[in-house]
Amino acid sequence: MSEMRLVVVGAGGRMGRALIQAVTEAEGTVLSAAIERPESPYIGQDAGELSGCGNLGVPISSDLDDALANSDGILDFTAPKATLAFSKQAAARGLVHIIGTTGMSGTEEEKLQSVSKGTKTVKSGNMSLGVNLLAALVRKAAAALDDDFDIEVLEMHHKHKVDAPSGTALLLGEAAAEGRGINLEEHSVRTRDGQTGARPKGDIGFATLRGGSVIGEHTVMFAGEGERIDLSHISNDRQIYARGAVKAALWARKQLAGFYSMADVLGLSQ
Repeated sequence: MSEMRLVVVGAGGRMGRALIQAVTEAEGTVLSAAIERPESPYIGQDAGELSGCGNLGVPISSDLDDALANSDGILDFTAPKATLAFSKQAAARGLVHIIGTTGMSGTEEEKLQSVSKGTKTVKSGNMSLGVNLLAALVRKAAAALDDDFDIEVLEMHHKHKVDAPSGTALLLGEAAAEGRGINLEEHSVRTRDGQTGARPKGDIGFATLRGGSVIGEHTVMFAGEGERIDLSHISNDRQIYARGAVKAALWARKQLAGFYSMADVLGLSQ
């Protein structure tokens, strides 16, 4: 099979640059285009030079139509509104769409799944092997421990992150809820302030920290009477997400049309 031609959207951002580097380093993929908004200061710059991997001869452009006409897939870690637009383009052209965008509302998620029908989409709150393995362990722990063990999800990210809880925290919360056989929306506690009263049994709590340059730290706590189990993951390099996204693209290329997760890509969905 020929090399998979991948276009990176949001190419000038932190994850965009990481994705460009990952595509150039991976076997079986080639960077076909790098896309930014028309007003971006990065338009015209070489994508490789911007991402620190040398001149690639791929200038950053705002011409999405031309980019998609010569690509097999889209790597998309942008924003909810943009991701919905890219999803329509991917579906219209039969392209693989890899989505690491977080902060989507329930309505936006529904629209995304509707628009994505008939194409190969992989969406995850986190693309790393370690985090998805952690989610599998959280699911098993939540199923094994009864609700005498309170579940708390603690996360920290850099000060520039705009959504909270993080997509990874929600992914872990969903894993815990699945293990318990409950609906996360109905048992999720996002804020505590003032006289909150005793902690309701069975709830899943979230605590969010922001500061500095922290890439990502997540811990799921199972707190029982006289004992506590902590399951944690610490990310020291944004490239783990980018490499996971490229892995997902190569995997999705060989699959039937469908809406997949990283658990599917890594064989952890069972």
